[in-house]
Amino acid sequence: MPQTLSSTSMFTPSGFSPHLQPPKESDQGGLIFQDGNLTSASLDALIQHLVPTTEYYPEKAYIFTFLLSSRLFIEPHDLLSRLCHMCIEQQNLNDPVLDKAKVRKFGPKILQLLTEWAETFPYDFREEKMVAHVKGMIHRIASCDEAYWKTMNQLLQNLNQKLASLNQGEESIVKVNASVSDKLVAYKSKPPPIQRDILSICNDPYTLAQQLTHVELEQLSHIGPEEFVQAFVHDDPLDSTRTCFSEQKKTTNLEAYVKWFNRLCYLVATEICMPAKKKQRAQVIEFFIDVARECFNIGNFNSLMAIISGMNMSPVSRLKKTWTKVKTAKFFILEHQMDPTGNFYNYRTALRGAAHRSLTAHSNREKIVIPFFSLLIKDIYFLNEGCANRLPNGHVNFEKFLELAKQVGEFMTWKQVECPFEQDRSILHYLHTAPIFTEDGLYLASYESESPENQVEKDRWKSLRSTILGKT
Repeated sequence: MPQTLSSTSMFTPSGFSPHLQPPKESDQGGLIFQDGNLTSASLDALIQHLVPTTEYYPEKAYIFTFLLSSRLFIEPHDLLSRLCHMCIEQQNLNDPVLDKAKVRKFGPKILQLLTEWAETFPYDFREEKMVAHVKGMIHRIASCDEAYWKTMNQLLQNLNQKLASLNQGEESIVKVNASVSDKLVAYKSKPPPIQRDILSICNDPYTLAQQLTHVELEQLSHIGPEEFVQAFVHDDPLDSTRTCFSEQKKTTNLEAYVKWFNRLCYLVATEICMPAKKKQRAQVIEFFIDVARECFNIGNFNSLMAIISGMNMSPVSRLKKTWTKVKTAKFFILEHQMDPTGNFYNYRTALRGAAHRSLTAHSNREKIVIPFFSLLIKDIYFLNEGCANRLPNGHVNFEKFLELAKQVGEFMTWKQVECPFEQDRSILHYLHTAPIFTEDGLYLASYESESPENQVEKDRWKSLRSTILGKT
């Protein structure tokens, strides 16, 4: 059913090392290790562990994990402010005369950290405070090496390009949703005859599966890793301060992706319920079964599940006369792959296979892994709910956030794959803008295709004809 929302080596499982040993000069420094793994620490100790020195640079896995989870306890601009202050104090950057040899050892490391932050969490830098902290930090060390200005300017230029692209993507999503909403209202109040259907736009299952993959990867590209944390933010009873995002959850792109899944479900159901003849309806069902199979072969599990969900919606599943005309063997195989039994055991096995293929891939085509997004969100939700953010002693539960970062990091690797298929703009336009029925509209179309079988259905049909068509 439709859903409701209740640099690469950093993310890959092979590059994600939980063994985060402290730098030699800090001893344990408030960091608690168990069997060589960092499990908990005070927030101050974790921030200190992020600070580079002339001899130390934090592991990429630690940087990603802490930057992902720290926003639950401190806003990004405050974290960067404290980081810069610690660097200034430790490297004596307030001295009238700087130790150039020392700064030249430290400078590349702080620049690398800032670059990784900007590349991985670009949305953080929408705030002017963040950019101001970056410029302030570089201003202090630039006198030791003019190349630092050039590096910073390149960093900011890349960041601006990334943000411009992300903003443009967000705006296009808003426009598409607005146009779809307008069409739904008009469609419900006065259903027009559909002049075009999916088979008139694309009658090749593999081509449609490729275009669906385009839509999925485009939608995924806008989702920042922080949205997975912000989606489930709530006040921590062990934390005396309010969470940073308790008043505003910044999950716009994540929510837009869930809406896309729902739209695809309803589009599939609409396309099936619209034809007047059962032979045509059966043809549409078999077409979508073939599209779903191609999505599975590509590694596009989200579109696969949306198509199956659309075909399992009640207005479609009740069309018994239509289904007798369908060769259902392939459909049952796909349903088996996405069976929720055993916490989606079959799907998770297939996903692991696709993920392994992606790791050893020689082409972007083999790298594609688009997970069933609703289940990914569910997994992260239960991880979040099952463990406290803080331990009773007030320490940050870093062991929890290592697991969170592992799940989100794998997703971040998958979403960075460039779609290898050529775009077909007419198909993409149809997928985004074709009118779709509401649930009531689907039921009415279903009853008009195959008459109600019992009194409950008859009463509902009569009510829908009255409210939607104005007929009695």
